[in-house]
Amino acid sequence: MQTQLQPTKIIRIATVIERTGLSKAFIYQMIRQGDFPASVRLAPRYAGWVESEVNDWLNTRIAAARAQ
Repeated sequence: MQTQLQPTKIIRIATVIERTGLSKAFIYQMIRQGDFPASVRLAPRYAGWVESEVNDWLNTRIAAARAQ
């Protein structure tokens, strides 16, 4: 039996902001601190985030909030 992997989807900063509710500046601050998934350089002036990494980060934050 072979497992089918989901294709990797890259999302841009506007989508990350929309999903997290965080500001662009705060997202970049958290990346520098190692508290948010780093972006992936797509081209010299373009970056994106791996959607599954952002979703995993969100789910971890939600689970931690619910556990309190």
